[in-house]
Amino acid sequence: MNNKSKLRLLATSWLLGACTGLLLSGGALAATTAQPATPWMSGFPPADDRLIRNSDRDYFAGDKLRWTVCHLRELFPSKVLHRGLGAPVNLDYQLDPAIAEVTFTPTGTDTPMSWDQAFDANHTDGVIVLHDGKVVYERYAGCLDEMGTHAAMSMTKSLTGLLAETLIAEGVLDEAALAGELIPELQGSAFGTATLRQILDMTTSLKFNEDYSGNFLDPDGDLWKYSTATSPMPQPESYQGPRSFFGYLQTVPADGAHGEAFAYKTINTDALGWIIARASGKSVSELLSERIWQRMGAEQSAYFTIDSIGTPFAGGGLNAGLRDLARIGQLMLNEGKFNGEQLVPAAAVRNIRQGGDPALFAKAGYTSMPNGSYRSMWWFYHNDNEAYAARGVHGQTIYIDPTARMVIVRLASHPKGANAHNDPTSLPAYQAVADYLTR
Repeated sequence: MNNKSKLRLLATSWLLGACTGLLLSGGALAATTAQPATPWMSGFPPADDRLIRNSDRDYFAGDKLRWTVCHLRELFPSKVLHRGLGAPVNLDYQLDPAIAEVTFTPTGTDTPMSWDQAFDANHTDGVIVLHDGKVVYERYAGCLDEMGTHAAMSMTKSLTGLLAETLIAEGVLDEAALAGELIPELQGSAFGTATLRQILDMTTSLKFNEDYSGNFLDPDGDLWKYSTATSPMPQPESYQGPRSFFGYLQTVPADGAHGEAFAYKTINTDALGWIIARASGKSVSELLSERIWQRMGAEQSAYFTIDSIGTPFAGGGLNAGLRDLARIGQLMLNEGKFNGEQLVPAAAVRNIRQGGDPALFAKAGYTSMPNGSYRSMWWFYHNDNEAYAARGVHGQTIYIDPTARMVIVRLASHPKGANAHNDPTSLPAYQAVADYLTR
């Protein structure tokens, strides 16, 4: 590899791994290895064969993943999502040890599995269960503990969607408005003719290939161009392309008519982040801090990975603590209220909870969610409990079950990125715990 190629790989690696977990299953980069006797990055300095650098092609793969998901700000620039200066609001605890032994049958098998067995099977770094607002189960492993933060990956999208719905409920944004009206700089791109609602629900038609199973390191591919443009790392002198999320989004071409099918593409959320920032005068991280993180009494400040001009990665850059993400889940369960205070309009949460159009969703072919839909950057299962979730690759979820009055947050470092690999041992487990708590 020549020096130019090395620089380009360094410039793109932050997005292709750290922020959305794009080094998915099926290739050498995603191969699992046995946990070494000496942990990664241990020692002062670490041994040469225990080092992880942001320039490593595999820093977000194999057993390195389980270190990296808790240490992204040590590898890349970031922007704080401040919790404020007030005291945290303590969560109430009513732990139930019996949850560990709740059993279920994974999809496609006839062999029962316990909740604790699923914890290990899904490479879980932390999980917390709330019932009626009280913590009934909490466990940590891997790189995570009570004081740590973890990559939320694409769960970030759901919080960005919540901010947008808040501004819609408050009359600041109109979901029927065209993105080109809200952001004139987008008029020449595919986003220009898409409505805010189509961007929120990812029913836009964009010529952008987000297939990570293919050759996403192809310099002529969309993912390479996107991650190069939005990387905070130095670029070679010969690079003449866009150098920010704002710059890249203006170059996305259309691929047909909007509104005809659901198509999961992260750039929708980055466009949404721009719309939110322009309408509110604050970045996604600043608005999330001001409107939610500080007011809900978060235990920890969180952080966002950023591009070269400090723009937070609205589509996947959030890193946060387990308990604070549980607070977000409880906020959603309580229709925008937390600790007795209405933090976001109830109408915003109710609008999200309508769910999306299953017919449009079905065209995307998510086999582990046959009855699913997508609305406002949230995933809907349309099961008997009306459950919905924020989801991120490698096993991240905020699972909200209104019928069982239950919130589950799991942070994980599953070696295979696509959630289809953990859904068979996750979704039945969540339902089993819901049934146990409401028996």
